[in-house]
Amino acid sequence: MEILKDLHPDVDFEACNTLVDDHILDSFDIVSIVADINEEFDVSIPVEEIVPENFNSAKALSALVERLMEEE
Repeated sequence: MEILKDLHPDVDFEACNTLVDDHILDSFDIVSIVADINEEFDVSIPVEEIVPENFNSAKALSALVERLMEEE
């Protein structure tokens, strides 16, 4: 959640489920999020997982990171 709030402090990430669809997050934001997650959690997000469904909400992004951590 901190990673997202650092990018856009004005967005209610707990309530928003259309971050990509509504263009709140753009491609540069997603690249930054992927890099921050890799650095913070030591998790690499594969290219095939970089799809709008995984970045449309904080909940979806959290679930992605948890799933990837379990797979390692």
